Amino acid sequence: MKITRLKIPGSVEVALQARGDERGYFMRTYDEAIFAEHGLPTRWVQMNESRSVNVGTIRGMHFQRPPHTEAKLVRCTRGALLDVFVDLRQGSPTYGQWDSVELRADRHNAVLVPRGCAHAFCSLEPESVVNYMVDNFYTPAAEEGVRWNDPALAIRWPLTGEPTISAKDAAWPLFKDVAPVAL
Repeated sequence: MKITRLKIPGSVEVALQARGDERGYFMRTYDEAIFAEHGLPTRWVQMNESRSVNVGTIRGMHFQRPPHTEAKLVRCTRGALLDVFVDLRQGSPTYGQWDSVELRADRHNAVLVPRGCAHAFCSLEPESVVNYMVDNFYTPAAEEGVRWNDPALAIRWPLTGEPTISAKDAAWPLFKDVAPVAL
């Protein structure tokens, strides 16, 4: 398992190491000792799965307000997606900036999105499946979001046409109208 720090403080890409033979492969997808050694979250309370049928499906940009903020460990287990996150943390040196990681089932990688970041992903292949663990329980009353296509953020989504997106996700406010997250 190789940990690579990303632009947004607290975010990392995790390169998983599949060990294969004629039967297939085995790989460790999480290791508490390695995460602790790197100062990353080690307590996960919920695991979620999402399937996106169409290429260009966008889910997000979601986050939760304190005390319900969530760190997420995200992995694509089928297909591929662009995972995107925006730093909303008050006082962060990268406040208002975004970063992304292409997650691919055949690449065996994951991304850790820290608490206080809005999170979304866009499917790059049909029938893409994403699994992610969170370190806090989903609390509907604490959920908020940021508009996926806010021109001020200028996120470079890999779209060739209009995305498939829920009405809820399309209606989130612009970044300028979202209060910073005080952790």
